[in-house]
Parts: sequence; C-alpha cells; structure tokens
Amino acid sequence: MEKKYRLLENDTITADGRTLYRIEALRDFVDVKKGDKGGYVESEDNLSHAGKCWVYGDTCVYGNDWVHGDAWVWGHAIVRDGKVTSGVMDH
Repeated sequence: MEKKYRLLENDTITADGRTLYRIEALRDFVDVKKGDKGGYVESEDNLSHAGKCWVYGDTCVYGNDWVHGDAWVWGHAIVRDGKVTSGVMDH
C-alpha cells in the first residue's frame, strides 16, 4: 500500500508524557494536497494509510486509538483511550 503521509520527527509535541509527531501528506487525496501538514499522532498505528481518513490542524491521536476508513478528525480534538473530545466527523 502506498503511504499517504509521513511523521515529521522535527515537529513534535508531548501529550500525557507521550511524544506525538505532526504528519505531512505524501500525495493528494480528498481536500489534502501533497505537502499539507496535518495534526499529531504517536505512531503510524494511529492513522491508516488507506481510505480518505485524515487528522487536521492541531488534533492529537495517540495510545491505542486508530483513525481509519473515511473518518476526519479536526479542530482541537484529542482522541485517546477510546474517547474523543470535539471536532470529529465520520464520512
């Protein structure tokens, strides 16, 4: 499967003692263009490379949580421990 994003090792934040990496699109899909920066994930296990899913803005996804399919997460949402706070839309 072709990867659609990469983790930016020089653009990180810390949440709950975990290092999260900003993502950068490697190809165009939906309204995301190659080079666009997205939100923050702890690892590639948190955001699928398949489908139209994306993490926008300053959104954080980490721990055992996984964004996949056609789900979009945006705003100041935080996805962790199976809980989501604001800014989530599943298409």
